Amino acid sequence: MPGRAIRVRGIVQGVGFRPTIWRLAGQHRLTGEVWNDGEGVMIHAFGNDEDLEAFILQIPLELPPLARLDSLEVQALDDLPQCEEFRIVASRHNGVETPIAADAATCADCLAEIADPDNRRYRYPFTNCTHCGPRLSIIRRVPYDRFHTSMAEFAMCSQCQREYDNPADRRFHAQANCCPDCGPKLWLEDRHLVQLDCADPLKHAAELIRQGHIIAIKGLGGFHLACNATDADTVNRLRERKRRYAKPFALMADAITITRYALMDEEETRALHDKAAPIVLLTAQGESVAPGIVPDDDKLGFMLPYTPLHTLLLQALGEPIVLTSGNISDEPQCTGNDEAREKLTGIADYLLLHDRDIVNRLDDSVARLMGGKMRVLRRARGYSPEALLLPPGFEQTDNILAMGAELKNSFCLLKNGQAVISQHIGDLENAAVQRDYRNAIDLYKNLYGFKPQCIAVDNHPGYLSTQYGQTLAETDAAVLVPVQHHHAHLAACLAEHGVALNAPPVLAAIFDGLGLGDDGTLWGGEFLLGDYRGYTRLGHFQPIALPGGTQAMREPWRNTYAQFSYYFDWETLQRDFADLDIIKLLASKPLAMLTTMISKNLNSPPSTSCGRWFDAFAATLGLHSEQVHYEGQAAIALEILAAPLFADEQAYPQAWAIDRSGELSVLSWQGLWLAVLADLKRGADKARIAARIHHSLIAATVELLSELSRQTGIDRIVLSGGVFQNRLLLEGVSGELRRHGKTVLSPQRYPMNDGGLALGQAVIAAARSV
Repeated sequence: MPGRAIRVRGIVQGVGFRPTIWRLAGQHRLTGEVWNDGEGVMIHAFGNDEDLEAFILQIPLELPPLARLDSLEVQALDDLPQCEEFRIVASRHNGVETPIAADAATCADCLAEIADPDNRRYRYPFTNCTHCGPRLSIIRRVPYDRFHTSMAEFAMCSQCQREYDNPADRRFHAQANCCPDCGPKLWLEDRHLVQLDCADPLKHAAELIRQGHIIAIKGLGGFHLACNATDADTVNRLRERKRRYAKPFALMADAITITRYALMDEEETRALHDKAAPIVLLTAQGESVAPGIVPDDDKLGFMLPYTPLHTLLLQALGEPIVLTSGNISDEPQCTGNDEAREKLTGIADYLLLHDRDIVNRLDDSVARLMGGKMRVLRRARGYSPEALLLPPGFEQTDNILAMGAELKNSFCLLKNGQAVISQHIGDLENAAVQRDYRNAIDLYKNLYGFKPQCIAVDNHPGYLSTQYGQTLAETDAAVLVPVQHHHAHLAACLAEHGVALNAPPVLAAIFDGLGLGDDGTLWGGEFLLGDYRGYTRLGHFQPIALPGGTQAMREPWRNTYAQFSYYFDWETLQRDFADLDIIKLLASKPLAMLTTMISKNLNSPPSTSCGRWFDAFAATLGLHSEQVHYEGQAAIALEILAAPLFADEQAYPQAWAIDRSGELSVLSWQGLWLAVLADLKRGADKARIAARIHHSLIAATVELLSELSRQTGIDRIVLSGGVFQNRLLLEGVSGELRRHGKTVLSPQRYPMNDGGLALGQAVIAAARSV
């Protein structure tokens, strides 16, 4: 009897793949076996040639919801069938290689069960199956078996065990399978840690939220703080207690409720309903939430309820809730009950707790529609740790660890031609985040049987990720590979888009806050020519001092003064524009000290930063001039101000100049500053000025990239870096370039901010080792 050995690689373990194969084999009258092993899934199938071919063709078309097929290889099988049926047999683990699935939003079947009064899982908040529920958040080690997860302490009842053992059941080998009789339990405590006597903790929690209370909720990957999103007083109280004074709060509501508050197009609706269930940034329109939800913003970050717990809570409320991370600002989310009792009782009035441990912290992912594509801005729950199959040329790359950046950190493992990018870790300036970072690296090394032979780091020696990478390299006797920050942004985009290792170089505009350049200065408005192996700097913004160093990142007015003092004589400027608010503000500052600092290069490093360029113009228009509370706040405000009039405006004439006198092209902005100041003096609408500033940057960027394209003969262009999270900028530059016949690549599945940097570091290190 003819036989086939079928090797399947991808996300094919713990997602219901083997039962699907068992079912398909039965439909095609085949005998044989299917099992998990270290490489994925192996199938030995026997039958006539026609049935075998039909079976193989059907496999990619019948994947379970959480599965991903990376490769399917078929060979003739000389063995004889071992049985007269098709069986699922025990796993054969010969190594730890197979990708782990990400946590997934509740599937339609489980939602139907918790809504059915006749179902034994009616209103059970931990209902899940092989198509949904916890994965990375509960796993301690591999293989992904129940006793290696935080479900180990919950012994299945006889009914759950029968489901688990039945290949025809969608809960076959669902490691988190449980029910009200045998699974985790939910309860409510007040801030004095006294458990409330209530029959239904979810209904009671909903009533408390309705009354204006703040609830700490233990979710899938960490604690959240929840309150009524339409109650202004409660939202303001949450801000004060959490010490988060400006950054927008995330919201949760069902799909119908969201349409009352925000616009959703087809792509945004699809993203909201995706198994990853990210926060999607939507245009606010319709009914209003509390003003304190999104101070000074025109977007609302909504997510759908992605666990049965959240679904049941929202059903009892019928209104949107704030669902923000359960922490004091800048600290990591709480994950443990005792930790939450210690840290959150000063913020929350009540705690909604359960007894299933969260093993791995997972923030909510964030996405935004820009340029017709959903872009992941923060990659965590729902996406990590799904692996990226690397482009041609990287098939043999192995055992490379990339440490990521200082801010918005994630790290990356390269193993067997795949890149595994961790969940969003956060800003390593915080000691608790650093501990998380080190623990997460240890976990991933364990999960993937990983011992790094090469460790890639940012070339900034002050980054804590770089310093820890150096320590690990010494401990593991690994090769240390420093990687330039903006080159890593470029390479990450190439890898995501499947550009082959030996493909021709590309042009790139990489705009961000800052990164250390190879010349020892701080870069951030860069025009590069490069590939995976190397790059050449072709141009940049005019370097401008950062007076006060990191203080210039927190106080935008400093950047405005630095720009003014570079392009103009301050006394003349003060005389000609004396009535402008920005001039009056600057006159109240210690400018003599700043002037000395800049002239003597005292804690005032020159930088080409595009992020600080935006800060300077935002401050000039009175947007967060004194201080920003989070990275990018002033730039975001400038984009929001510009958006309504953007389509009606254009660039200022002669707003920029390109200095070609040296080896590099340098973008200079004296003309733009003169135009902006003249508009302000005339009393022009600041929204129009903001729109013209954006158009001027877009036109200058397109002009220089087009010129470099003519010089090099290269028409493929990468746009990346955190500043390109500005929708007006990304769509404006990419649209113009495409009209000029260029091919534009920009990040989509991985963040264009520093959250995607580790992927670039990893593939650069791999390219240098091939």
